[in-house]
Amino acid sequence: MNYRIKEIFYTQQGEGKNTGMNSVFIRFTGCNLWSGKEKNRGNAICNFCDTDFYGTDGINGGIYTKEELLSKVRSIWLNKDENINVVLTGGEPLLQVDQQLINFFKENNLYIAIETNGTIIPPSGIDWICMSPKPKTKINVSSGDEIKFIYPQQNFNPKMFEAMNFSHFYVQPMDSEKLQENINETIKFCMQNPKWKISLQSHKILGIQ
Repeated sequence: MNYRIKEIFYTQQGEGKNTGMNSVFIRFTGCNLWSGKEKNRGNAICNFCDTDFYGTDGINGGIYTKEELLSKVRSIWLNKDENINVVLTGGEPLLQVDQQLINFFKENNLYIAIETNGTIIPPSGIDWICMSPKPKTKINVSSGDEIKFIYPQQNFNPKMFEAMNFSHFYVQPMDSEKLQENINETIKFCMQNPKWKISLQSHKILGIQ
């Protein structure tokens, strides 16, 4: 199988529980909640997305086999004495990520994290599952490692997900023209609901990818 990739880059994880972890991000093209085209944003389920996942024209973007993906990841991983951490993201990576790719990466000793909207059940063998649920969708992922809830969302409350089998619960201020207001609301929510911790997009604060 070939995989359509928007970009591949080495950086530090900027969000959630694993903030600060050196990682290679593999951003898969496509999403089932928005086409990625601005002309369609107004009618999209996830119309607040701040990520460009359309096409294959980003850094190291292109169409890859699993072997080519592994080779590219190894070529840009700087610390050769450290196990490679990859973050599979999108868009919605599970539109493309399959059991064959996960098995191949595990056979080659990669630590695999994935960022998903929770609508598609992931293959087995993924080391870290971070789910970021969106309204008006059917959530099919019932367990994982981390929930990262973009906050606030109209008529959509993080507390709906507290009973799910996840270990870490984060709310992250929505990056919009009301960012400071959203930050204040997020802080207020966390202080009233101690199960939840705040996630900041530290990569944006630091000016890295």
